[in-house]
Amino acid sequence: MNRSRSRGEVSLFVFAFTAAAAFVLVSVVDPYSGATASPYFQVAGDRFGGEATQQIQVAGAVAANTFTRDGFTVTEKPKPVPVAAPVAAPSAAKSTSSTAPSAAVPDPGSAQAIAADAVAARGWGDDQFNCLVSLWNKESGWRVNAENSSSGAYGIPQALPGSKMATAGDDWQTNAATQIDWGLGYISGRYGTPCGAWAHSGDVGWY
Repeated sequence: MNRSRSRGEVSLFVFAFTAAAAFVLVSVVDPYSGATASPYFQVAGDRFGGEATQQIQVAGAVAANTFTRDGFTVTEKPKPVPVAAPVAAPSAAKSTSSTAPSAAVPDPGSAQAIAADAVAARGWGDDQFNCLVSLWNKESGWRVNAENSSSGAYGIPQALPGSKMATAGDDWQTNAATQIDWGLGYISGRYGTPCGAWAHSGDVGWY
């Protein structure tokens, strides 16, 4: 009877020792086994030399990762790569440029020569004279008697109506200097500079 009990005790001791040894062995092989039931658990990066685990760098982006632990499958979505918005091409229908081609040196005594002196007297540079030449080339061709049959606009600056230029002189119908003086005053008050008027004309077709 005592012998049988001794054998039972020995068997129980061997079983307990084997179970304890197996548990210790599992802990040594994988110390993180059973540490958490969360499917999102990840081992800290410094466990593998400082590099983050379950992560692959491909062409500057993080690829999607899939791993399974304790019956749970977790897939990490890759981070979206920002894409720059396309830059819209400038519209060809309108031109907002405030520059104009360089004007030729005007003939002495011509309307353009008078305008060049008047532009300089206002403190404007050659760029403003270039814009003025382009503007009034388009409006009247620099003719003092240019008249728009549809609107009634008249003269070099195409005043509408032409009689507005009487504020600059009674000879507004025939004198280029009078028309230019009025025209520059109109441009200055409404657009600031000839290039401002030229840009507006390029946008809408008139100034």
